[in-house]
Amino acid sequence: MEDFIVSARKYRPATFRSVVGQQSLTTTLKNAVVTRKLAHAFLFCGPRGVGKTTCARIFAKTINCFHPTEDGEACNQCESCVSFNDQRSYNIHELDAASNNSVDDIRTLIEQVRIPPQIGQYKVYIVDEVHMLSTAAFNAFLKTLEEPPRHAIFVLATTEKHKILPTILSRCQIYDFNRISVNDTVEHLQYVALQEGITAEPEALNVIAQKADGGMRDALSIFDQVVSFTGGSITYKAVIDNLNVLDYDYYFRLIDAFLAGNVPQSLLLFNEVLSAGFEGQNFISGLSAHLRDLLVARDPQTVVLLEVGEAIGLRYIEQAKLCVPQFLYRALELATECELNYRVSKNKRLLVELALMRMCQIIHPIAPLSAPKPELQPIAQAPVAVAPQQPVQTAAPATPVAAVPVQPTSSPQATAQPVVPRPPLPQQPQPLQKKPVNQMAAQSISIRNIPEKKEQLKEDKAVYQSVVTMNTPINLALMEQLWSGYARQIPKERILAQKAMISSKIVFLQENQFELMIDSPHQKDILVEELPAVIGFLQKELQNNVFRFSLRVIEADERPRIFSPQDKFKAMVNSNPALYDLVEKFGLEIA
Repeated sequence: MEDFIVSARKYRPATFRSVVGQQSLTTTLKNAVVTRKLAHAFLFCGPRGVGKTTCARIFAKTINCFHPTEDGEACNQCESCVSFNDQRSYNIHELDAASNNSVDDIRTLIEQVRIPPQIGQYKVYIVDEVHMLSTAAFNAFLKTLEEPPRHAIFVLATTEKHKILPTILSRCQIYDFNRISVNDTVEHLQYVALQEGITAEPEALNVIAQKADGGMRDALSIFDQVVSFTGGSITYKAVIDNLNVLDYDYYFRLIDAFLAGNVPQSLLLFNEVLSAGFEGQNFISGLSAHLRDLLVARDPQTVVLLEVGEAIGLRYIEQAKLCVPQFLYRALELATECELNYRVSKNKRLLVELALMRMCQIIHPIAPLSAPKPELQPIAQAPVAVAPQQPVQTAAPATPVAAVPVQPTSSPQATAQPVVPRPPLPQQPQPLQKKPVNQMAAQSISIRNIPEKKEQLKEDKAVYQSVVTMNTPINLALMEQLWSGYARQIPKERILAQKAMISSKIVFLQENQFELMIDSPHQKDILVEELPAVIGFLQKELQNNVFRFSLRVIEADERPRIFSPQDKFKAMVNSNPALYDLVEKFGLEIA
């Protein structure tokens, strides 16, 4: 029985031409070999299984080849190439930095660098997983890496470039290897299958390539696993069963349910996925990828971005024609939102099901529940909110704020303009009783509630006229008492208005005319908003609706000065100089 060699080793590239998916890097290396412009240190970095160590070996063999080809490839016939292929070349040394990461290991390597090659021109030292070296080992390696002997070339390989010291990076030519595309991986798998005499469906190889996530070594390992499972005939069904991958058919059926607005069908499909042993996060992640593929399949220019087989690609294009962009954008947003919230959700299944329900409603939204709107009732028993000036405009509720407009002055230094209050409407609610928004909305006045009888309008007008004539003499002390009482009843949510009222001062000018002295323009703006409600309250309590308020910001020179103990002592000494002698005699201090 012939010894079995895994495909990742058996079909490992031996020339630059056979390297898959790294054409730009291999071309650069071949040109360097042809022109003999070789750096003394290279850094190959990239994901696992993309050909870093393989390219390092090919490069080491090629620069020591006695008869390289014109395009920079090794001849594979000279003594150096044959010894390399037989793994007995002394010009190539490989060091695994994951297990040889100490300072002593690097010192041993430095000792070997001094010995020149016996055959060929260069000695190549390949250090794999170089990021595993300790900081001390890196520092010990710096001098040799910067100025090695002419015959020594270092090739460092790593999957985590960010862990390497910047001093090491600055001494190397850096080559970033890319992930191998799905199409390149499928082509190479087809070549391997042809060499091994294995039949494989393109869709099956495409699933293997996607599962490998850009790594050729992983793709070949999965290929060997599936070959053992199928016995030499690789089918799409066998691959998804062996790799535990969700079938595309689930997502195509799910999109059809979304387009039809079929919520039960989408929930049953999700239950079928869970019954098959798949996680909800994998399902929603696959749904996001499916929606993305549908989006790129709608445009002939972006259809090349589809990384699927030909038969499935045609199915994507057919279903994409049924989906409008708005549906795909919204569904992608919902799927991404669900995927982000999946880990923190306590009821993960309900989270995914809710996302599926919302996707079903994108094109077929569920109409909101409609209920008969109750007829709005007036605020009070007597018809109110009908002012004599505008008897029809009653769409907004009549409150003291709307009834008393206040015109603020343009600046603190400008002359204060009087605020002329308008008389309140009869039977108004108490301004201090703040009601919830929903209750206020329920008590708003509708045009249908306006009295239609002329007799009722005349009666309201008579009541209004009787209110206008209230002019009870005002007691300043009572005015100040009511002002402070209103301020104390203001809720904590409006603490700024309460403080502004408490800090203001009422000054009597003349009959029915008062002035509010305010500390700052900001407090003035607050009082301008609060003053209409306060005036409505004062009109009712004082039985006077013809008084006026004007607002004025106190100037700096008008503010009372705060005297310190030293200032007070100086004033006392000025009136009685003997106090100074008393302080000096007994050694007193002014506290």
